[in-house]
Amino acid sequence: ITPRQCIEVCVTVNVIAFRATYQASELLWRTVIEARLSSCCLRRALVNTCLQDSRTVISWATGAAALRHSSAMMGSGKRLSFGTKAKQHFFKSLNLQECIEPAGKREGLFTGTKLVCSLGPSSHSVAVLEGMLRAGMVAARIDLTWGGLDFHRATLVALNQAMVNTKKLCAVILDTLGREIMVRRPCEFCPDGWPAHPDPVDVAAGQTITLTTCADVDATADVWPVTYPHLHAMVDEGDTIYIGRYLGAGSDSASLYLTVQRVEDGDIICKAQNGAVMDGLMTVFHMERSTDSLHNLQNNLPLFSEYDMQAIAALGREFEVDCINLAYTRTREDLRDARLFLDSLGLMTTRVMAKVETRQSLLNFRGILAAADGIVISRGNIGLDIAPEKMALVQKQLISHCNLLGKPVLITRVVDSMTTNPRPTRAEATDIANAVLDGVDGILLGAETLRGCYPVEAVATIAEICRVAESVFDHTSHYDHLMSAAEEMEEVVRAAASSMAAAGGRRSATAAGHSADGSAGGLRGVAAAHAAEVDDDMIPSSNGSPAASAADVQGLSAAKGSKTGLPGSFTNLQGLMQSSSYASLQAAYQEVHSFAVFGGAGSHSVGGGLQSMKGSTSGGTQGKSSLAPRDADLPFMNMLESLASSAVRAAGKVQADLIIVYTATGRTAQLVAKYRPPMPILTLVVPRLVNDGIRWRLEGKTTARACQLTRGLLPMLATPGPNGDAVLEAAVIKAAMAGLVAPKHHVVVLQQIHSDLCVKIMSLDSTGRRIAGPRMALAGKGIGC
Repeated sequence: ITPRQCIEVCVTVNVIAFRATYQASELLWRTVIEARLSSCCLRRALVNTCLQDSRTVISWATGAAALRHSSAMMGSGKRLSFGTKAKQHFFKSLNLQECIEPAGKREGLFTGTKLVCSLGPSSHSVAVLEGMLRAGMVAARIDLTWGGLDFHRATLVALNQAMVNTKKLCAVILDTLGREIMVRRPCEFCPDGWPAHPDPVDVAAGQTITLTTCADVDATADVWPVTYPHLHAMVDEGDTIYIGRYLGAGSDSASLYLTVQRVEDGDIICKAQNGAVMDGLMTVFHMERSTDSLHNLQNNLPLFSEYDMQAIAALGREFEVDCINLAYTRTREDLRDARLFLDSLGLMTTRVMAKVETRQSLLNFRGILAAADGIVISRGNIGLDIAPEKMALVQKQLISHCNLLGKPVLITRVVDSMTTNPRPTRAEATDIANAVLDGVDGILLGAETLRGCYPVEAVATIAEICRVAESVFDHTSHYDHLMSAAEEMEEVVRAAASSMAAAGGRRSATAAGHSADGSAGGLRGVAAAHAAEVDDDMIPSSNGSPAASAADVQGLSAAKGSKTGLPGSFTNLQGLMQSSSYASLQAAYQEVHSFAVFGGAGSHSVGGGLQSMKGSTSGGTQGKSSLAPRDADLPFMNMLESLASSAVRAAGKVQADLIIVYTATGRTAQLVAKYRPPMPILTLVVPRLVNDGIRWRLEGKTTARACQLTRGLLPMLATPGPNGDAVLEAAVIKAAMAGLVAPKHHVVVLQQIHSDLCVKIMSLDSTGRRIAGPRMALAGKGIGC
């Protein structure tokens, strides 16, 4: 048997791990040397094996990935996948007594996981908002799906007053209506201006319900008009339609599943699968008819409704809007259009978070993640569009991908029962803790704080659960995983380069919706590079743009007879569990650039290799890639990444109490937070003057509030001054007064001095009121000078 056949046999039989003696490991290593495999990943894994003791465990997952890369380099044409993993928890001991002891109330202590709260009738007053801010709320969500503009305006005024009273920063997030389909019913306005439906509708199991698209039909107990005029063209007999209450909770009985019996003109005759009491605003969700593909036709509703555009423009002028949650994001083009719209309103610093709500967004997730500033996993809707047994796996996959790029990821629907109860269920408490251990950045509360009876208690309870879960998070494993992922990414780039050369320098076609030259149409900075990135997993939507005409939608009726789904759609969900293939070196280049810009631990060797590759793949562009970023972008981001990871490693080695990061845009702080250090990251945001061509403005407060969405960051506005050391000392002392740093303990600082970036370690003196000198700092840890 040849050496290569020996290894292929081991991988083919799917050997996950095996134990071997030192002699067997040494023999295997000689076999690999003789085979002269081109993958350094496999060689590195086996070298580590030879250095361990006789009970070494060899992980063949890395070896299998290395063989895939090697085969790609030899021109086999196989897909290159980039693996990842969900994080694990770590217990310092197995003493169950410690686990069951009450955690105790620790008000004022830092919670790394962020809490975003939806504001509504239950959280409309200044007093309630103050309580929520003190309990741990760091961002307020204004949902434009329901409620008038005057109500939302009054809520933001109350929030500003609560922030002044509590001296706490709170980000403002606008959640769009977008492509939501609803049931049209008459409503009344409460004294506070919140709309409400006075009469609930009782539905019995087996009852016939007619959904009509006719605009002149009024709602009755059996006939419900919907807001989308072409819904009947999207459904087939046997399809399931879910009707649920807006921000429905698990304790509600307003969840109705309808089976389509037949379609007659504009009417959809359905049979109720279950009984329900339908109260409040009712939303409509057409569930995917297939179990392993994308067959459903998508509506052609615009990305922003008319009310969305009106509300964003009005609230953006009157208040400081930090983020937009983009409902029903389907492709990266949606992010591009949203960015252009916000820029047209002058909201240049407003971030865009993509909401993953449908199976189509899952299949396009790689492109969406590259273009978005963050991800919101809308578990209510996505849980309807995929099989229940896959929900946990999908959540872990999405969180892990966001962690790799260092982008904030939020989840929804965590403590539904606290809408009416002061205490969560056991399953809900476990769900929150598991999400924290998986690496989620924040929790988004919906009905619990919007109309719930216990908004303050809900925030305090979740904050305490998150704090306890963070205490057992395996920070070391997470750090090592990200570093190993960077090494694997280097192998992917090298394999893609070799595969490109073997294929004769073919270039992949630009994805549908992008311009031929790869331009980003006026996007700013790195967003432009990612908007132009080729996405091999692009799933076409039913509309090419938000301005699609009604005539285009009529084509849906003609397509109803086809059971194969949209042209170019996936025939299975394999694309969900693996990354896109690198059909060209351009795609690989952009993937690594995205990895570096948004937190990938890229090495200088990768950056240098890519710089040398660009000229050879540019075709007729005179050595410049139309999809490539500026030459200085990638190496600079690699340097930042190296310093960020070094700061986290140094803080762990000296057991620092705090990491301090100077930042102007929040990017450096996000890179540090990506490694999930066990200590808080005090983010000093130094305001700066910028000119947009018309006027000067002071930026900094928006950046500080935007940092509230990243796990582990504790933003603080610093006063600009000529003496940076004075600002640093004031920040350290304030942190000590807040209980974040103990006397004689260390602080790691990442800052820029003139044109140089540096990491330094400082200590507090015995009083905890000032920074100790070098000799005192060393003596405090028993180190000789």
